[in-house]
Amino acid sequence: MKKKIAVLILIAAVAGAVYYFEYRRPNDSANRPLTLYGNVDIREVALGFRVAGRLETMNLEEGDRARQGQVLAELEKTPLQEALNVQQAQVREVQASLDNAEKTYTRQAGLVRKGSTAVSDYDAALALRDELRARLETAKAQLAQAETNLADTVLTSPSDGTILTRVREPGSILAAGTVVYTLSLDRPVWIRAYVDEPDLGRIHPGQKVTVRTDSGGVYAGQIGFISPRAEFTPKTVETAKLRTDLVYRLRVIVDQPDQGLRQGMPVTVEF
Repeated sequence: MKKKIAVLILIAAVAGAVYYFEYRRPNDSANRPLTLYGNVDIREVALGFRVAGRLETMNLEEGDRARQGQVLAELEKTPLQEALNVQQAQVREVQASLDNAEKTYTRQAGLVRKGSTAVSDYDAALALRDELRARLETAKAQLAQAETNLADTVLTSPSDGTILTRVREPGSILAAGTVVYTLSLDRPVWIRAYVDEPDLGRIHPGQKVTVRTDSGGVYAGQIGFISPRAEFTPKTVETAKLRTDLVYRLRVIVDQPDQGLRQGMPVTVEF
């Protein structure tokens, strides 16, 4: 009997301890340092021409630095220059016809007021003038498109960055939109990390953080975005506690990134 009582007391003590530590113990999570683990996320741009043509020059190699506005590649201009010349000639032709039609209309308008010509002749002159005005607008629009196409034979860098891949070589025949370079942008540089729900209330957009790399690099940053939707922990999260939990994705913007931060690099985010 005494042994049974002792066992019951032991079970009650264990249950009480579990209850205390799981439900009644003061939660000190708000006071402990918060550290998250994430990966560098750098934007990449696939660069290509908006027009088709034969690739004439490629000016940079993989790993080269590119500056905003720098010419990266060019297409052969001859076909598009010839198309532009045709459109310019068409505009001049229609303009000459319109000038003559304007004179005819003015003359017919004066004669019809005096009753010296038929109204039908006046109407025909008016119709021809209006038709040529419309044709001139169309010709000018086609000329503007030809000028744009010619300008699109030059590919410039949209931002500062580094050439990741050189996809094509001079002499290649390209369709419109074919990628010739992939550019890694200098800015923005983000850190993609995840936080579990109990710590969600401890962070907010604009909050300052410190980003550390495994090689010893230290960067200042701030939280730029916190996802409003929970998701399952991705495989890249390496903490055992989070692997089976729902987490919230967040983005940390690095204030002054440099070449020490590379795409996909694992980093530590300290709050």
